[in-house]
Order: sequence, then C-alpha cells, then structure tokens
Amino acid sequence: MFANMALRTVLKTSAGVLRELCPAAAVRPWTRSSATLTGPRVSCVAGTFGVPPPVRHYARSAKKTKKVPQSQLSDLPPTMLRMDYSAVPLVQTTDDIVKRLVSLELACHSDKLQLKKEQLIAKVQRDENDRSSVEVHVAILTARIRNYQEHVQKHPKDKANKRRMLMAIDRRKKLLKHLRLVRYDAFEKVCEQLGITYTFPPEYYRRVTRRWLAKKALCIKVFKEVQKQKAEQRLKQKQRSASTAAEAAKTKATAQ
Repeated sequence: MFANMALRTVLKTSAGVLRELCPAAAVRPWTRSSATLTGPRVSCVAGTFGVPPPVRHYARSAKKTKKVPQSQLSDLPPTMLRMDYSAVPLVQTTDDIVKRLVSLELACHSDKLQLKKEQLIAKVQRDENDRSSVEVHVAILTARIRNYQEHVQKHPKDKANKRRMLMAIDRRKKLLKHLRLVRYDAFEKVCEQLGITYTFPPEYYRRVTRRWLAKKALCIKVFKEVQKQKAEQRLKQKQRSASTAAEAAKTKATAQ
C-alpha cells in the first residue's frame, strides 16, 4: 500500500516537471495496470519516454520429415506389361494408348505384387513347372512379408495386418529351418537370391514368469546351502583322516 502511494507521488511530480519542460506534451493518465505493466508513456518533442512492452518470442517446434520407405515394387518399370498380357503378341502392335492401359503404369497394386512374386519365384524355383516346392513357398511369403512391412510402416496402428505379417514371418522361419536341415545348398541359394538374413533360433526358450523366477531363486538358494554343507563335511573328513594318520604314525614310532 505504501509502495503504491509512493509510486503515485513520484509519477505526479515527474508529470508536473515534464509539463513545465514540454508544454505541448500529452501525458497519459496514470492507471494501476499501466504503472505495473508498461509504465507511463509521455510523448514529447524530443521523443517518447517510458518502458517498452515486453516482446515474447515463442519457440516453434521443427517439423519432422517422415522417411518414406522404399517399396519393393519401385524397380518395376512402368512400361512393363501385366502378366495377363505379357504373352499376347497382338499387344506389341497396338497403339500407345492401349499399351498404357495394359502396362503397369495404370495397373493396381495387386497386379504389381503378383508380378513381383513371379520374379522372386523365377529366381529360386527348381524348374519351369515348379510351383509347390519349399523354395517357391519361401519366395511367395517373402514378397508378402515385404508388402506387409511397407504397409505397417505407413499405418502403424493397423494391428490386423501386423498380426498377419508376424504369422507369415513365423511360417517362413519354419520352412527355412526345414530346408536347412534337408537341403543345405538350396537353403543357401534361397537366402542369397532373396536377400534373407537367417538368424538361428535359441536352443531353449521359456517364458519368464514371476512364479518361475521365484522358483529359480529358491533352487539356487537351496543349491548353495547344500554345497556349503558338503564343503563342511569334506573339511571335517579331511581333519579326521589327518588325525588318524598322525595317530597311526605315533603308534608305529612307539612300536619301533
């Protein structure tokens, strides 16, 4: 209260002095908000007196650029014909509009994916008519898994397709494990041609639960106690054997 009164008197005296110095000056009336926030502003011939309002510079968050994953279908040229029209000789003699209609430029995603599957199958199949071997199934699952991975990266909340992707990965892992045990040369060829990095499964896997951890801790504790008791028994047995050997030596020395 006393501070406000003192501030008011100081402002009144300063305004009177400014009126005497600058008679044409226009002095703003004193208010509590102007005194506490910005202070008095007095316009004079020489310039403006007063505290300028604070300038606030708010920080803006930088925009994060999302990395677009490279699609497995990016290597397919748009001028390539679809699978249904690749064996038709009449397509080669038609005009450009018809070629665009039957090419991959206006094809849907499923047509491109089917063509990519055929390319991967051609790399690993045993002969031209092979459609049911393990290598062919691995190639089909590889194309499907990569398609799921691209979709999940764009739509991370799609749980259904993520589950299908994990099921396909598990199925391919089982096929590769079987192929590695049966035909190791074909296994190496498939991994090299399709760009698959095979990781060996663990020898033993068990789901860790609180009950299992408590049981394991109890077993370790019991094992340590048993080992401690056995060590004490071995020490006592050594002491007994040493004492009996000393007594036998004494009796032998006295007998001689």
